Amino acid sequence: MRVDSKDLAILNLLQYRGRMTTTEVAQQVNLSDTPCLRRIKKLEQEGIIKGYQAILDREKLNLSILVYALVRLNANSDKLADEFENEVEALEQVMECSVITGSNDYLLKIVAKDLSHYESFVKKSLGQISSIAAIESTVVLKQTFSRNQLPLKTP
Repeated sequence: MRVDSKDLAILNLLQYRGRMTTTEVAQQVNLSDTPCLRRIKKLEQEGIIKGYQAILDREKLNLSILVYALVRLNANSDKLADEFENEVEALEQVMECSVITGSNDYLLKIVAKDLSHYESFVKKSLGQISSIAAIESTVVLKQTFSRNQLPLKTP
């Protein structure tokens, strides 16, 4: 699908305010409601818009610890990687899982109530995954900012 400047303008609005009505979006991008809705539906069908969600404040929900964990697997194989990815996806404390380059295989973004809960999570959940050779954790002391929006520029 070719994404034009109107599509980019729609995407930019929706990624900041996903609850905007079609009428509000249409007014902002200078379209009428029906063509605007058609574009939004096409962007959803093409998977460019993956969904809509509320962004929650983890600290206000008693998840004050943010950890980035580097994981190295026992061996490099498709089977082990698939098994690891399936097991780690089932762990709700793991917010993100990325395959990375270098001496480690994965970077995980993990939330926890406090350090003792993180320790318990590592020992009882993450550390029980048999394909893991090593876990190196880095606790975030202070997150200065976090973005969920992509830098979209209209031509």
